[in-house]
Amino acid sequence: MWEALSEPFRYRKPTKAAKEYKEQEAGVTVKRPKQKAKNWQATLKRVWSYLAHRKGRLSLVLFMVLLSSGLTLLGPYLIGRAIDHYLEGPGGAPWLLFLVGLAAVYVCSSLVSWLQNIWMISIAQETVYRMRVDLFGHLHKLPIPFFAKRQRGELMSRMTNDIDNVSSTLNSSAIQIFSSILILVGTVIVMLLLSPLLTLLTFLVVPLMALGMKWITRRTGVLFKERQGNLGDLNGYIEETLSGQRIVKAFSQEERVIEEFGERNRRIKLSGFWAQAISGFIPKLMNGLNNLSFAIIAGIGGLLAIRGAITVGVIIVFVEYARQFTRPLNDLANQWNTLLSAVAGAERVFEILDEDEEAKDETAAESIESVQGEVVFSHVSFSYNPGEHTLKDISFEARPGETIAIIGPTGAGKTSLIQLLSRFYEADSGNITVDGHDIKSIRRESLRSHMAFVLQDSFLFEGTIRDNIRYGKLDTTDDQVEQAAKLANAHSFISRLPGGYDKILQGDGSGISQGQKQLLAIARAILADPAILVLDEATSSIDTVTEIKIQEGLQRLMEGRTSFVIAHRLNTIRRADQILVLKDGKLLERGSHEELLAKPGLYSELFHGHVQLQ
Repeated sequence: MWEALSEPFRYRKPTKAAKEYKEQEAGVTVKRPKQKAKNWQATLKRVWSYLAHRKGRLSLVLFMVLLSSGLTLLGPYLIGRAIDHYLEGPGGAPWLLFLVGLAAVYVCSSLVSWLQNIWMISIAQETVYRMRVDLFGHLHKLPIPFFAKRQRGELMSRMTNDIDNVSSTLNSSAIQIFSSILILVGTVIVMLLLSPLLTLLTFLVVPLMALGMKWITRRTGVLFKERQGNLGDLNGYIEETLSGQRIVKAFSQEERVIEEFGERNRRIKLSGFWAQAISGFIPKLMNGLNNLSFAIIAGIGGLLAIRGAITVGVIIVFVEYARQFTRPLNDLANQWNTLLSAVAGAERVFEILDEDEEAKDETAAESIESVQGEVVFSHVSFSYNPGEHTLKDISFEARPGETIAIIGPTGAGKTSLIQLLSRFYEADSGNITVDGHDIKSIRRESLRSHMAFVLQDSFLFEGTIRDNIRYGKLDTTDDQVEQAAKLANAHSFISRLPGGYDKILQGDGSGISQGQKQLLAIARAILADPAILVLDEATSSIDTVTEIKIQEGLQRLMEGRTSFVIAHRLNTIRRADQILVLKDGKLLERGSHEELLAKPGLYSELFHGHVQLQ
């Protein structure tokens, strides 16, 4: 246990192999992005590119920071002058004037600080607003394979937690860091003018500060990165388990899930504890060195004052400046952990922004106004990973209005075939045409606008039933929505719900049955009026009465459309015009139900129960 806790103190640059071993040992399955994270200099430059959109207001803030820093430096000087004038004689007017001036300086300094904070907060919020817009927009430009390799919760963590880290740093730390640097530089200049000797003595603690900071930040940087990664992993796990709560309870896996959550939570606790604990050494170190500097100045300055080399006021001024010399260093040290956390969060955001977008449409790609529905696959091969063919030399033709059923064991390539048709993935070789047009010559948006999908697990958005149906075609009227629902056999159950079509559905349609979700998905597809329809076993796991309603709705939906039906039950595809039998990525058989039964083959064996789909 102690070895795990003391690990942060034995700093060493982690190797890729060590990271992979640690993840395997901990059971972490989060996919790491291929692109390496940017270094902190590059990350700060990219954050600056967002800040640069408000150069005018930012320049004003920087001017206010400069003014505030000047007023902060002026205060101790006025104190020293007031003390010297008081000690020089009984005449009280001059030192009283200095005190009045000092009060005015502090009032102005407070006002300026308030204004700069308000303006900087507005700049920070606009900056993170733009970052969120860019990240969310970029996510919708990424290809489907990207999302297949990422946990949704981990992506959500980058969208929320990581950007929030950037926001909090810009709100509170950016001004303080810049102000501390200005005060530090100004203090050094004034100290040199007052007493080069005392300035030199003050600098004796700087090497100790540098060594301490170096030792601390080398460890906290790694730990803050690890904490952000662990937080993304935990968010992904929470999202996954909450989405699969029925499965967790059905298999009585609550204790195991809680235990795995505890392990991930423990990793966040350890990395967060040591990141904060080690960075907590910084103010203690600074305070100790500050007291050491004060003792040196007070001792040597007192000797110089006794000999008449400097005045008492100068000593007091110098003590205040010495404190101001270490205070900015202390402030910088205190903000360093916040800055490291923000940089780690910004790196994770920029990693997503650096992911390649979905391949651009060909320069000559065009939109198509209407589609008859003729689909031809010609010698199409495809693989998710190089050298591992998922589809091999697939060729077939679907005439307009035909129903094409696709069957085969798990992993045969059924879904992959549809993914290629919709251009979620691109074929390695061969070509696919729609109405004689190579799909690569058709804009993706235009191609997909002529397609509709009714999947096994229909997804519904939070909102009204009417809005969920209208998602298929946003410019339709309420009457058209209700007509589509009637054709899908969904109108009767919608009318019985409180609120009817205006009933608000919560996350993923909670509150209605799976069969009712399918009916709404069919209504959505009917409203879209596609030329090409894809059905992925839309009636699986549905009761008999609801299945009849769904089948009736599907028959109306499929009329006059080229339909691709991914089937897991053979009794649902007997009326298909063509049945494609896939196995190991190869097209073994093709024909109607009667044609395939008339000859020996996999379909005949499946139909007669000699083999089972697995």
